[in-house]
Amino acid sequence: MQLTSRTLRIVLLLLGLGLAFATGARAQDALKPLVDGLGATAFPQKVEAVKQLAATGDPKVPEILEKLSAGELFAPKAGGAVYLVEGDVVSDPLTGAPVEGVTATSLQKIRLNNMLRGAIGDAMSQLTLLSPDRNARLSAAQALLASGDTANLALLDGALSKEGDAEVKAAMESARAVLILKTDASAEDKKAAIENVAARGDRGALNILTAALATAPPDLVPVIQSRIDGIASSLAVWDVAQNVWYGLSLGSVLLLAAIGLAITFGVMGVINMAHGEMVMLGAYTTYVVQQTVASFAPGLSTFSLAFAVPIAFLFTGLVGVAIERGIIRFLYGRPLETLLATWGLSLILQQTIRTIFGPTNRQVDNPSWMSGTFDFGGLAITWNRMWIIVFSLAVFLALLTLLKRSRLGLQMRAVTQNRRMASSMGIRTPMVDAMTFGLGSGIAGIAGVALSQIDNVSPNLGQNYIIDSFMVVVFGGVGNLWGTFVGAMTLGIANKFLEPYAGAVLGKILILVLIILFIQRRPRGLFALKGRSIE
Repeated sequence: MQLTSRTLRIVLLLLGLGLAFATGARAQDALKPLVDGLGATAFPQKVEAVKQLAATGDPKVPEILEKLSAGELFAPKAGGAVYLVEGDVVSDPLTGAPVEGVTATSLQKIRLNNMLRGAIGDAMSQLTLLSPDRNARLSAAQALLASGDTANLALLDGALSKEGDAEVKAAMESARAVLILKTDASAEDKKAAIENVAARGDRGALNILTAALATAPPDLVPVIQSRIDGIASSLAVWDVAQNVWYGLSLGSVLLLAAIGLAITFGVMGVINMAHGEMVMLGAYTTYVVQQTVASFAPGLSTFSLAFAVPIAFLFTGLVGVAIERGIIRFLYGRPLETLLATWGLSLILQQTIRTIFGPTNRQVDNPSWMSGTFDFGGLAITWNRMWIIVFSLAVFLALLTLLKRSRLGLQMRAVTQNRRMASSMGIRTPMVDAMTFGLGSGIAGIAGVALSQIDNVSPNLGQNYIIDSFMVVVFGGVGNLWGTFVGAMTLGIANKFLEPYAGAVLGKILILVLIILFIQRRPRGLFALKGRSIE
């Protein structure tokens, strides 16, 4: 009995191996004419052969297509059987077995063009629907969704029946719905496909349904049109939200650039035309810090911005104190001469930077945690913009705390409201002036750190923001931080709503005209400071 059982197992094993061999042989026999189709003389026939190979879903197909892309497949000049040529060895591309009686010199490499390369790329993407890698299957489903090739519907159905990941399955179902809309499926199937596409609710779904509307049968036109109208209404709301987000992003940049100017302008009454160059120095400080960290401690490159913020603040703050002590303190009470002196200083600083770093832009890399984009509902949000908004709010709150809770803040507010009375009370107004100018310049420096992540670091960086900064300060109210905050956010949002209709340049001109008209009615801005000397 034991011998009989053992014999039976051996027989079953042999039968199984024979069946597997026969199945594999039949599969190879079925693939052989499709592979030979790659040797056709006309490119459209080659493209069709690639599509038919991809539709089989056979695991050997990706290997064949990779060899085709690598230029390792050859065929006779008149077309016919396809061979794998490696050096002087000619072999079968499916089995790898050497082929007798055929020489490499009698064959020519199968030529490729852009159309055939595109077909190979699409086929490789579609074949990864069956990949064990989850991300590969997701990418393949998305590629199939974009291409919309109905020849792969059967392959997609097979992949759907085996898919267990919810996100990948949803992508495959969306791709299948797109393919169904391009076939002669029943009205019920097409209605289900329309609902599936409409559930996405994005611009891709809108484009798909719009294309389907052009060829839809009359009974499906009202259904498709209603879904198009619904998606369009939803997208209109999200477009408004996206413009508000862009406006807040621009407003946070303006807030960082203007908040230091608001302090110096409010306390000292100095029109500092070199304020933009403090922003530029902060950006170049970020570049130098990043290069230094990459050279001496590459493992800390991710934290280079954390090092750059305090260094930029201290460096530009010291430059600001030097400017106030060396130039501005001799020009108090002479606003025109102060304006001309700081404008000349801005030119000197720009030329100095050009001499040291050259006139070309410098690259400041984003750390990994500030790179990329994520979706929030219908909003596309970039990480660097989001972190800049958070950073600008943190700087604003820290400055408010400094002004309200510190001795320096109390002295600054006293000097702002009544300089002569503050001086008579024992406050050293020259020291307050120097510290105020240094604080404003330091904040401009850390604004440069933030701007280095979204703008070109060049000698002209500050010039792009100085005019907007003055508009924010004047609109919000000179010397008032809350006015600067409201002014920056208002102008940022207004700019982003005007740009699509008027363009960037005309939009800024319209903003300037509106501010001029506003100042005619409220000369001291939205939030005017109160004090005896001010009033």
